Amino acid sequence: MTQACTCDHARAHRLTMTADWTSAIDRARKHAPFLARGLERHPELAELLAAGSGEEALERAKAAGSGLVDTALSLRREKRALGLVLAIGDLAGGFDLDKVMRELSLFADRALHRAIEAAISRRVEGAGPEGMMGLALGKHGAGELNYSSDIDPILLYDPERLPRRERDEPGEAAQRYAREIVRLLSDVTSEGYVFRVDLRLRPASEVSPLALPLDAAITHYESSALAWERAAFIRARSSAGDIGTGEAFLDHIRPFIWRRSLDFGAIDEVRRLTHRIREKQTGPREPAPGYNVKLGRGGIREIEFFAQTHQLIHGGRDASLRHKQTRAALDALAATGRIGADDARALGESYDGLRRIEHRLQMVADQQTHTLPSGEALDNAARLDGFGDGEAWLEHIAELTAPVAERYDALLAEDEISVPVDSPHVEPPDNKAKLDPALTARVANWTDGRYPPLRSSAALSAFEAIRPTLLESLAASREPERAVARWESLLERMSSAINLFRLLEARPGLMQLLADCLTLAPPLADAIARRPELVDALIDRSAHELPGSREELVAAMQQGERGDTYEDRLDRIRIVTGETRFALGVQLMETAHDPLDIAAALARVAEAALASAQAAAEDEFARRHGRIEGGELVVLGLGRLGGGVLTYASDLDIVYLFTGSHEAESDGERPLGATLYFNRLAQRVSAALSVPTAEGALYEVDTRLRPQGAQGPLAVSVDSFARYQREDAWTWEHMALTRARALTGSAKARTDVDAILKDVLCHERNEAELRADLLKMRNEMAAHKPAKGALDAKLLRGGLVDLEFLVHFLQLRDRKGLTPSLDEAIEQLPEVEGLAEAHRLMTRLLVGTRLLAPDLAIPGEAPCAILARLCEADDFETLLARFADAKAQVAKKWQTIFGETLELD
Repeated sequence: MTQACTCDHARAHRLTMTADWTSAIDRARKHAPFLARGLERHPELAELLAAGSGEEALERAKAAGSGLVDTALSLRREKRALGLVLAIGDLAGGFDLDKVMRELSLFADRALHRAIEAAISRRVEGAGPEGMMGLALGKHGAGELNYSSDIDPILLYDPERLPRRERDEPGEAAQRYAREIVRLLSDVTSEGYVFRVDLRLRPASEVSPLALPLDAAITHYESSALAWERAAFIRARSSAGDIGTGEAFLDHIRPFIWRRSLDFGAIDEVRRLTHRIREKQTGPREPAPGYNVKLGRGGIREIEFFAQTHQLIHGGRDASLRHKQTRAALDALAATGRIGADDARALGESYDGLRRIEHRLQMVADQQTHTLPSGEALDNAARLDGFGDGEAWLEHIAELTAPVAERYDALLAEDEISVPVDSPHVEPPDNKAKLDPALTARVANWTDGRYPPLRSSAALSAFEAIRPTLLESLAASREPERAVARWESLLERMSSAINLFRLLEARPGLMQLLADCLTLAPPLADAIARRPELVDALIDRSAHELPGSREELVAAMQQGERGDTYEDRLDRIRIVTGETRFALGVQLMETAHDPLDIAAALARVAEAALASAQAAAEDEFARRHGRIEGGELVVLGLGRLGGGVLTYASDLDIVYLFTGSHEAESDGERPLGATLYFNRLAQRVSAALSVPTAEGALYEVDTRLRPQGAQGPLAVSVDSFARYQREDAWTWEHMALTRARALTGSAKARTDVDAILKDVLCHERNEAELRADLLKMRNEMAAHKPAKGALDAKLLRGGLVDLEFLVHFLQLRDRKGLTPSLDEAIEQLPEVEGLAEAHRLMTRLLVGTRLLAPDLAIPGEAPCAILARLCEADDFETLLARFADAKAQVAKKWQTIFGETLELD
């Protein structure tokens, strides 16, 4: 905080040193009658400004109304002095645009708060503003008020807590206070006014009272609010009165504002609103006398709507986009790739420039105007801004509006629905194939009322818009009958389909991709049926790229907000995990990336989910039981998770350890001893990963590889773990440790655990006993877990399990290649080095079949072709031949190392 303040002070000092205060005062006296009068009325401020003491003048202005009992008079005097100082500082270049807007907005906060206090205390002596709150919307909410702006608050009250006289009903008292608040701020007196107050942004403003009870407001926004109200609340904040209650209200309605699923109705509403604004403008389309810099084509409003439209589309899934300030929103959209960096820069620079133009227009006479005047008035405003004449000023304004108009015209896409995001690379079918008449009839019968998502008129209308493209897509699909059946299954399980239909109408290329998901990849089809909004994620550019690092994924999963509950945090983890895994499944189906890279990405997602779930569970557990000083939970990943290669259907094999002393105790309200504490915490972490919430479940968690298996405690101390592994563990447990890796905990704890693993694995073993143990285990596994089908790359003899047994035998025997990555281990073990390609082939097949042939039987022609491409084979027959050769290579090594012949399937 100190550093930030120091930086702000240094920036202010630089601006003050380079500002031209003399020129600013001279221009104000000549071209702005309102400012000229202010300079005359406040000679002490004029003197400070002339001396370049802008910050001192600003502090004096804020104190202009101090000491006055009359709230209305006090606020008017502060407003007049503050307006003068900010205007001169703005003209001089001593205060940047952000500072001017922020100071005006902060004054609006103070003014509204003091008006609420005064209105209540006048009726109930000594009462504070508890129970009544003012929400700032629009530019006030964003901290971007202009020089002569009105404010658009929404006034709310809590009937249970609102101060009132005994005979007053809560509603009556609230309306009395609201009228007094408006009067205190808006009435024009000999001292002027504070702010024009516009309460028309409240729900149903034509018929509703000036102040609304909290419950009624919540009901409105959760059930019947219009789309434009969502856009308005993007910039809402609690700014006055009972601020904490106002913040709680905004937290409560956050799901209304930031919807995870695309809402094409809201997007269309913003689009229609912009059209109406343009249609109502009678002035010129380009900057000229009569042009409106706020509402005109290429004006301020279009920059704001450009940012807000993208925020409405993406902000529900990405909290980093939920900025109230326009420039901050543009920068965040660019940072996440939703818009181009050049677009953000151009629109941001135009926004700043047009806001300055707006301020100059309003400084002349303190009028809320956005329209360029004509004749001498235009020249006058231009000279106030430092330009030679109106013509030069118009050229400058045209340079600001042109890039805005160009980009907003593209966003509107006059002849189609506006969705400013990348389409997937799949193109809509162009073969115009015809669906079999029987299947066409089946599709026609979907609208007979049997499916709930197709019963409303709106849903039927949306469906009719996509019916022709849908029929073409179904006909062009590799298995049309199966595609129709999957669609029917989807409709049976969905509660609403309007947004899905509108999405497909807006992006026809998604239709074939969706058909592929439904017909080729049963796990993806099931995921869409459970959560149709997953399809929304496919319109983002990032949906077709591999996810970033574990740290980036954790940041996305932990992107919470103030007021988030434990359940909110778990839902966020599930949303990010589910969307990312679904996108990776689509990438695999589309052969967009090597299956090995997708498998590594799936492992990163699981690690991030585990780390995020553990953090959330620890925080929640600590609320009641506190924490244990010097102790922490460490999660050990084993199997494919430890090796960093997961499939779409992988469980998580983990072991819970804890550091510190057994004798330690937690420091919370209900303290627990270390062993009980960490065992209960481990249960919480497992539940955070596996128990379904409103967003579903994440992973199946398997903890059976812990010391003493299912009979042992869920979490054991690091010391106990080390002692067990050194003294009591079986050979198969040491085999499991060859792929173990500490995934969570501090760097020191992970290092200590990894050191124990290395020490255990480097223990010298009797080769004959080791061989006998491994062969016995493999034979028992073959007897109890036979292969499930012809494509079972894992359990077929000569498959991945046999290859892993070979590697683990050599790792334990030779104490070499001790890395959790099987790929790296094979490269470091000369006796199996030649199996590297066989391992990669079978791993690709394993990853592919878990999505495209989960029953491991040979699937239809289309999935077979995809599997061949995933495994870098020319066709499926070639893939089968290469798979057979890989198994034969493993069998040969098995014979060489173990002296046994594998009976290949």
